[in-house]
Amino acid sequence: MAELAWFKSTHSSNEDAACVEVAETPGVIHVRDSKDKSGPQLAFHPAAWQAFLDFAANADL
Repeated sequence: MAELAWFKSTHSSNEDAACVEVAETPGVIHVRDSKDKSGPQLAFHPAAWQAFLDFAANADL
């Protein structure tokens, strides 16, 4: 398996290490904790990930 190209949101700052990182592959969106790069990862179907992003963008938190 090829190494994943991880990235953080442009909304993340370099001062706060409490971020998630995302890597996209065909058919799968991978998510991990930026503080634990060798730890567990989540994998989402792109439609499920987009639904989460839409919800988060519109959430009244």
